[in-house]
Amino acid sequence: MDQSAEGMRMSSLFEDLYNQEPWLDVTIVSKLNSLTASKAAARPLDNCNTIWEIVYHMINWRENVLKRVNGEVLKTPKNNYFKEIMDTSDRAWIKTLEAFQQSQQAWILYLETITEDDLAKVYAPNQMNYYKHIHGILQHDAYHLGQIVLLLKFV
Repeated sequence: MDQSAEGMRMSSLFEDLYNQEPWLDVTIVSKLNSLTASKAAARPLDNCNTIWEIVYHMINWRENVLKRVNGEVLKTPKNNYFKEIMDTSDRAWIKTLEAFQQSQQAWILYLETITEDDLAKVYAPNQMNYYKHIHGILQHDAYHLGQIVLLLKFV
């Protein structure tokens, strides 16, 4: 089967939000690459996650949903992929940014091969089709990017 036109459109949305020209006029890369490890690890507001913790959460949810649309059934961990970052070195921050980039590449590769039939498949545990899962992760990224932009005002 040929790649779906919708797969190409979704790939474009992933690319735009990650590092091109999204409608919301801010990209993941522009915000994350402007951060030092110390700023990413800072907790400027009590009872809020750090930017780094949010990024860790985003990467893991991207990986989770990609596994789902590749047929794997997963259980969401109790911590919902939020955890305290123990190694807050510059090197660890660079590794985190590389992990995000790898998740981006994995999504683009997946979307280059997706078919219309794939989009209609249903993930049994929540009865949502793959199309909704894919758009859900885009919405998830945009939501957390907004949090990052706000936290940047305090660090």
